[in-house]
Amino acid sequence: MSQPNRKLHLNAFLAASGHHEASWRHADTHPERGVDIQHYIELARIAERGLLDSVFLADGYWAHSGALEPFTLLAALASVTKHIGLIATVETTYNEPFHVARKFASLDHISKGRAGWNIVTGAGPAAAHFSKEQHPEHHERYQSAEEFVEIVKRLWDSWEDDAVRNDKESGVLYDHTKIHTIDWESERYSVKGPLNIARPVQGYPVLVQAGSSETGKEFAARFAEVIFTAQLTIEEAQQFYRDVKARLPKYARTADQLQILPGLSPILADSEAEAKELENELWRLIDHEGAIRRLSSRLGVDLSNHPLDAPLEVEGIQSTDEVSGMKSRHQLIVDLIDREKPTLRQVINKLAGARGHFTFTGTPLQLADTIEKWFKTGAADGFNIMPQIYPSGLERFVDQVIPELQNRGLFRTAYEDSTLRGNLGLARPANVRTSNKLNQEVVL
Repeated sequence: MSQPNRKLHLNAFLAASGHHEASWRHADTHPERGVDIQHYIELARIAERGLLDSVFLADGYWAHSGALEPFTLLAALASVTKHIGLIATVETTYNEPFHVARKFASLDHISKGRAGWNIVTGAGPAAAHFSKEQHPEHHERYQSAEEFVEIVKRLWDSWEDDAVRNDKESGVLYDHTKIHTIDWESERYSVKGPLNIARPVQGYPVLVQAGSSETGKEFAARFAEVIFTAQLTIEEAQQFYRDVKARLPKYARTADQLQILPGLSPILADSEAEAKELENELWRLIDHEGAIRRLSSRLGVDLSNHPLDAPLEVEGIQSTDEVSGMKSRHQLIVDLIDREKPTLRQVINKLAGARGHFTFTGTPLQLADTIEKWFKTGAADGFNIMPQIYPSGLERFVDQVIPELQNRGLFRTAYEDSTLRGNLGLARPANVRTSNKLNQEVVL
């Protein structure tokens, strides 16, 4: 990991009031701004001022988050920002490939090449919202997702890069010989194509993936260009990093074609004591009853009568193989309990900061030291920044941590490119149909 020109990549995970589950109760936050576009404009502009690669929006049909729909929000942010990437989570289980391909192509054109797709299979059940009998099992969701992504990529490739002519003199708007059907037929999908919008500016929006299960890691090695992952320790992060990067040659890919960004959820202050005071304040605001209920559901064991200050045991917890949802997050919590033998209160506090992502409490200088260590020892290519309080946590990171990283030569001092791909150091993908001569003329 000693490449002289290697630079950190940083994404800001946007949220209404912050990533601590009790942040909405803190005096410095404004949860009512969760549906206020001006709030997200301010956050995006702070992140862009800090030269971050991208901002990211999560989404989940099963969650009662009150959050705005990502495409709508990011399209609005595209009009008030110039450089920063715009990444949206979109599930494969409860969407259609054509719709997803069209929407991301549109966002990429609107933003002039700054779109990214965080591909998830749907960790939580939402079947009742979509006229489905049941939520598919983990392996079924990933099998479907592999096909889904292939179809979306072919739809983006259904227009060759020079298919749009706009030649007023000759009267040729499109070169129809360069617009193709995809004629995909399988048990799951039947998609004729072509897409009804030109190929995205970036060829494909940047493909992001957030699963860390065994199946998820293999999926990432095949498709992903960025991984958002949850790792609680540097040792676990290093092991994950080596594991995923080692899978890339199987798909004729190299290590620099995939950026691994663990979640990092900081609480920052001018002194350690002040940061710890803020952390304790947030812990005091936790709804313990609700936290125990959620943890019980995730672990498959009733913890409602377990004393808060008594140690937890791995025995009796549901095995990861039995979990249909987020297998990697379940295993992360099991490993935490097995490794540290914490009390129930300690587990609740640990997870409250960022749902199982790495949390940090201290000064900006100390955080810069931590980031540098993870980056230089093969644990990360950068980080998915998840401030526990918004907007102050992001402001502190941008105004106090970024300059320190720049002084150390670890982070950019200006954007390198106008596209998200360019800033991430990723090549623009060639049109597969063009390169493979799979041309089938169609009249639009």
